[in-house]
Amino acid sequence: MLNCHDATQLMSEQQDRRLTLSERLSLRIHLLVCDGCRNFGMQMQSLRRFLRGYARGESEEFPPQDDAKNER
Repeated sequence: MLNCHDATQLMSEQQDRRLTLSERLSLRIHLLVCDGCRNFGMQMQSLRRFLRGYARGESEEFPPQDDAKNER
């Protein structure tokens, strides 16, 4: 079974490449028993969705960086 370091490494690699069947199964088993890594994975997914939306100009939650500097 994977340890947390290896699991988070695989979750990061999963963003760039397709994991092997063995890697996917090992990661899935680890995530079934590890709340911390499950939370890390959900945070990664949320951050990725936010950044994709922000790159497309869909995010209105945070002002552009230049506007934020002017408001101080």
